[in-house]
Amino acid sequence: MKGIQSTGPALLMLAILILAPAFAEPAPNTIKIVCTTSVLMDPATYIGGDRVEAITIADPTLCPHLQGDIIPSRIQLNMDFIPGADLFMAYNDSNDQRYNIPAVNDFMKANNYGSVTWKTVSDPSREWNTPAKAKLLAEEVRGWLVQYDPINESYYDERYGEYVKSFDAIEPTPAEKEKLNQTQVIVMLWQREPVEEWLGMNVVNIFAPEFALNGTRTAAKVVDDINANPEKYRNVSFIIENMQSGELAKGIEESLKDKGINVKRVVFTNFPRSIEGVDTMAEVLEHNKQIVL
Repeated sequence: MKGIQSTGPALLMLAILILAPAFAEPAPNTIKIVCTTSVLMDPATYIGGDRVEAITIADPTLCPHLQGDIIPSRIQLNMDFIPGADLFMAYNDSNDQRYNIPAVNDFMKANNYGSVTWKTVSDPSREWNTPAKAKLLAEEVRGWLVQYDPINESYYDERYGEYVKSFDAIEPTPAEKEKLNQTQVIVMLWQREPVEEWLGMNVVNIFAPEFALNGTRTAAKVVDDINANPEKYRNVSFIIENMQSGELAKGIEESLKDKGINVKRVVFTNFPRSIEGVDTMAEVLEHNKQIVL
């Protein structure tokens, strides 16, 4: 009997020790983040890992300036998430200032949820669709996460390092660079920087929507130049559209083909999750690169 009596408390203590971790300090709450676009949601969710849950206000398949009627509906779809969000992240470019940020602010005010403090990019004029610029954005997002949740800084640092490496992995090889450097293109304004500075392609001309550059570089203006200087375009291989801006360059393609120039019109994207299977910014850039290779 003595053996049984002494064993009982020991077994009880052993059970407590085994079960103790289950009742230790509870897991931290998930950080809920509202992002104006998927450009910010991508680094936020990657760097934040399992500590973060995020949504995007703007539809990644369309340019935010075309979504005036869509954004309020997308906010309503996320009306249970937004009021309880911990962080609000914005690029703070003209589209955010005119459409995304005011729509969220108005929603919060109209429902008496309080005001919003936005984390905004230090230089909203800086583009994001090259590896170098995407890394700069990721560094800022990492800083916002650490500022909010400093106890997990090492976790965010590790995932930030992995995120940055994803861009190193998609840099063009020397053979790809050589091929791209010899390729002449006409490119939509929003894609000029990655095409010219990152891929190193030879930009013969650019086109843009009517509202950009005072209407001086529309597709119709490029067609006029083709008609006036056809030899300038003789070696153009690609016309590069921007997915979120809609179809702008069909007339340019037709004009070149009418002159016997065998050009191909392709579509780049600059928002993650705008195409199935292209979920990160690194995958966006790799997708664009492969189109012209």
